[in-house]
Amino acid sequence: MTQFLLHPQLVADTTLVGEFPLCQVLLTNDGNFPWLILVPKINGITEFHELTDEQQAQFLIESNAVSRLLKDGLYADKINIAALGNMVPQLHIHHVARFKEDACWPKPIWGQLPPISRTPEQAAQLITIISTTLKAGFISR
Repeated sequence: MTQFLLHPQLVADTTLVGEFPLCQVLLTNDGNFPWLILVPKINGITEFHELTDEQQAQFLIESNAVSRLLKDGLYADKINIAALGNMVPQLHIHHVARFKEDACWPKPIWGQLPPISRTPEQAAQLITIISTTLKAGFISR
């Protein structure tokens, strides 16, 4: 089996939080928003329709778990889910917690604010919440 390779831009811009059976769960380094990215661990995939039916079903299970975490665990007012891929061709799906009081509300987040770094303490706290909330099938890293 070929080792899964994460796109270098995703490596640079995120922290690996853990894995589900299908996807790696990444936390973006941009501290403006609680922002997770699911990346199917399949080399060469650039579009959702390239996943098998079984993989698509598994992705929905994993995406729902992340969405519940953002909504119920972090109390998001809205969850933005998107697969853009214009800069990074590897299939990756953004899951962003949005709040009515965030700086971009109700506009999209892309290109609106310069990224800010989380402190190590903020990152550790968020990773702990994520890791303890995502239980079924999730392996913390």
